[in-house]
Amino acid sequence: MQSQVRGGTRWKRFAVVMVPSVAAAAAVGVGLAQGALAASFSVSGQEFKVKAGHLEGQGFAQYGGIDTGYTSTDGTSKTVHPVAISSFKTAQITNMCQSVKTEIPLIGKTFYLRLDAGPDADHKVEAENLYIDVAQLDADATFKNIDIGVAVKDQSKGPAVKSGDNVLPGGFAQQADSADLKGVEQTAWATTAGTFKLSGLKMRLGTDSKMECF
Repeated sequence: MQSQVRGGTRWKRFAVVMVPSVAAAAAVGVGLAQGALAASFSVSGQEFKVKAGHLEGQGFAQYGGIDTGYTSTDGTSKTVHPVAISSFKTAQITNMCQSVKTEIPLIGKTFYLRLDAGPDADHKVEAENLYIDVAQLDADATFKNIDIGVAVKDQSKGPAVKSGDNVLPGGFAQQADSADLKGVEQTAWATTAGTFKLSGLKMRLGTDSKMECF
């Protein structure tokens, strides 16, 4: 069975998303612990944007969660962010762009960090055991053999559920053999992966707002 979803989605509704964080540029090909469970850390006080022409994911699961992080870049206080945790056993991405906006009060300027990778079908971004903590997503999505309403602890098609207290074991989840997303535009708080390969990686830093992916 295949199911198609088109248009905007928020964390409480039907959502799928996939894209790596800017920090991945410094950790290409580095694996986490066996089983690739998401690392435990406080998220920064900044969401990041990701745009992708095409995402092909195998072994998909998604469930709600909570990220604990800082309220701003000064790191003095914390808050919580409700997220849709999208996970894939393997994923391939074409035409990926990621950007993050940072305001620096001391010098009164705003900087943009932009990452581009996976320029064509022969040079894709590849990931294994991927987890993305999503705040918002727009995409055209097709799912193969999807199950909606599975308990989080009983999902079996995606990678192992994130450890920690940010997930309700008996909460709502959905899973599918595969997910195919086109025209992806999303914002996220965090991404972790067991392995991450960025083919054709380009990274730029500047003050022009046009550097944002969207």
